[in-house]
Amino acid sequence: MAKVAFIGLGVMGFPMAGHLKTKGGHDVTVYNRTAEKAAAWVEKFSGKSAPTPAEAAEGCDFVFVCVGNDDDLRQVSSGENGVLKSMKPGSVLIDNTTASAEVARELYEAAKAKGIDFIDAPVSGGQAGAENGVLTVMCGGDEAAFEKAKPVIDAYARMVGLMGPAGSGQLTKMMNQICIAGIVQGLAEAVHFGKRAGLDIEKVVDVISKGAAGSWQMENRHKTMNQGKYDFGFAVDWMRKDLGIVLAEARSNGAKLPLTALVDQFYGDVQALGGNRWDTSSLLARLER
Repeated sequence: MAKVAFIGLGVMGFPMAGHLKTKGGHDVTVYNRTAEKAAAWVEKFSGKSAPTPAEAAEGCDFVFVCVGNDDDLRQVSSGENGVLKSMKPGSVLIDNTTASAEVARELYEAAKAKGIDFIDAPVSGGQAGAENGVLTVMCGGDEAAFEKAKPVIDAYARMVGLMGPAGSGQLTKMMNQICIAGIVQGLAEAVHFGKRAGLDIEKVVDVISKGAAGSWQMENRHKTMNQGKYDFGFAVDWMRKDLGIVLAEARSNGAKLPLTALVDQFYGDVQALGGNRWDTSSLLARLER
């Protein structure tokens, strides 16, 4: 059992922190900007809460962060009441936020200056993956720190891998989102085409999902897409945030991402339709408007 803090109890962080307590058996203290959410977590999982990130992290062996963006991450990590103010030397800061590689490298250096290890560890698998404890975790950092942290991360993960030095986890998550953007757009166009052609979408997918066209998105989203239901996963607003990070990194490293840039614009169209909180499969709604 380790002494653990978890900062950020959104749709991902709430169940992830719960797995650290129930499956991992760790002594968990949580912090959330909205205190009511922290109180609800304590009531459900019988852990503890603290009024600031620094107080939650004090004396902990591992501190997890899962917040919204780079600015949120900086605030709870190196801000006035951030976790780096109180973390002890030899402890590990693990960031599950999907953020930029730049901020990951920045926090790695800030942590190292205090004798603290830092791992950028964004996740994939969505809300369902978090709730079921089967997330994929892509890590960047030092190997020794990764080996120390992996048994703790395993409480909410199905796959945990070290991708390289600080920032590599975030870069891997960017690749993940590039792939998803293209796959979902292709699936949306296929379903749209099939409906216009008068085909039975269920019958078609039952066949083509067993061949080279098959994907997780096809298996898990075609039915709800066909029904025009878009309340089953990662929200469009979050995807646009992630694709913004991807495209900024591409401008920096010179990568050419024409499809990703186009799909990002398509998600902007979905937002204009009022679909900010629809899931990412709602690209079909844009085609059927």
